[in-house]
Amino acid sequence: MPRPLRLALIGAALALTACATPLERCIASAERELRTVERLIAETEANIDRGYALESRTDMRTRMVFCDWPGRPEGAPLRMCPINEPVQRRVPVAIDRATEQGKLATLRERRAELAQPTAMEVQRCRAQHGA
Repeated sequence: MPRPLRLALIGAALALTACATPLERCIASAERELRTVERLIAETEANIDRGYALESRTDMRTRMVFCDWPGRPEGAPLRMCPINEPVQRRVPVAIDRATEQGKLATLRERRAELAQPTAMEVQRCRAQHGA
């Protein structure tokens, strides 16, 4: 996942966590790994269905903005200055279907391993927080 997107998601998660009740935070923490595995399963299934993966790439784009300049006399116009900014794009990447099938099988096994402990942890959260 690209760094700017990752930082935005972390910021959004922190903002939402700040609004969550202790029960909601406990359940979210208990389900974090299972949700990650389920997201990876969905992504792997989509890759297999499409026949290729989608990879994020960051390109730099230059755009012009108005800017001040040192020693600008009072009333003088601003100048146009170039700034570089990252732009995210998704590009298709070839996959090996056999490898993806193996990865999918492993992820499904991991999901099955996590289901019971996660359910028990959620029950503990509900008991602990009176829900």
